[in-house]
Amino acid sequence: MDINANDPAKKSWVSVSENSDFPIQNLPFGVYRDKSTAHRVCSAIGDQIIDLYKLCELGYLEGMGFELTDFAGPYLNTLMKQGKASMRRLRNAISELMDQDTAHLRDNESHTKAVLKPAADVEMLMPVEVGDYTDFYSSMEHATNVGTMFRDPDNALLPNWRHLPVAYHGRSSSIVVSGEPVRRPMGQTRPDDSAPPVFGPTKLLDFELEAAFVTFDGKPLGERISTAEADDFIFGMLLFNDWSARDIQKWEYVPLGPFLAKSFASSVSPWVVTLDALDAFRTPGPEQEPEVLPYLRYSGDKNIDINLEVAIVPEGGEENVVCRSNYKYMYWNMNQQLAHHSVNGCNIRCGDMLASGTISGKTPDSFGSMLEISWRGTKPVTLKDGSTRKFINDGDEVVMRGHCKKDGVRIGFGEVRSKVLPAFTDL
Repeated sequence: MDINANDPAKKSWVSVSENSDFPIQNLPFGVYRDKSTAHRVCSAIGDQIIDLYKLCELGYLEGMGFELTDFAGPYLNTLMKQGKASMRRLRNAISELMDQDTAHLRDNESHTKAVLKPAADVEMLMPVEVGDYTDFYSSMEHATNVGTMFRDPDNALLPNWRHLPVAYHGRSSSIVVSGEPVRRPMGQTRPDDSAPPVFGPTKLLDFELEAAFVTFDGKPLGERISTAEADDFIFGMLLFNDWSARDIQKWEYVPLGPFLAKSFASSVSPWVVTLDALDAFRTPGPEQEPEVLPYLRYSGDKNIDINLEVAIVPEGGEENVVCRSNYKYMYWNMNQQLAHHSVNGCNIRCGDMLASGTISGKTPDSFGSMLEISWRGTKPVTLKDGSTRKFINDGDEVVMRGHCKKDGVRIGFGEVRSKVLPAFTDL
């Protein structure tokens, strides 16, 4: 099926500013609520949200196979159960309705008022009910930096790293949407290697700049998804901040890997940008050497050129951009990640979330975590107010943004914004 919604020449009768993340070529999916609505599925165009429940109720989606309940929320999962082809038809239909030359919604003032709402007047909710969450470790630059800091610089990558997309299964219950504060976690650390461990708040709270993708229903348990099939099982992408407590992680991760240092919170942006909308921004990935095993081989451009940035906003202060990176740096792409995840027969379900791992580039200004930016605390970052950061302080707000841009079309993700609250220390 053609992706008519991607036409770069399309214009909408809805006003869209030049730097908007949400032109007619994007049309992401999310869930909102306001004073009169508990939760409904929506899309976005310019600074407006499109109430898809209302669009369906008013008859604009007749004959497409959707029920009103598909748009009633509280998550996108019910709608996603329709699968890739249906979601493509829906996005194409919304695009046609919003096209400047399509009159029947544009010229019906009462319907327009019912369907469109200012984004500033609504609250965006967690878009997906996440069943299972997997976090990968797919940026060579990040893995090399961490290996250099904590192991032998000459052997920074472990022997398996170039052969498979390393990952661990995380905790889906603590994934929260942008705007929800994050509480500094408590745990065991061992600051002095010659003394017993101690208990208290993490002193090395860190962000990790990541992107995540969410899936449609996969194949039954025991079957696997190939790299060639993977696109059909991926709904779309979000920005992802995988919060980390570095001192807790250092003490606990041997021999089984991340646990409490990661499970206290991960933050996601509220809009799922469809893989279809990102199609024009495909780009070649890094050369993989040695050649990967046959099940991980793929054809075509599978990386995506997404400009990413991270800012720290100290309490009451100005925004400070501390990182500019790009998703195209990923060594292992989404198709390979999904193929590897399912190669043992693991079943992928609707709403599963798979995160990229920290996305770092080759230069210090593109490193995707404070661990790397401050190089394990040895190179503090000076903010505009004169204060310094090795890691993240209580009261700091971390903001991540991302967008693609090509041939005059900008497709953005909005932002994921989270403020850090002090730890609960009264136990």
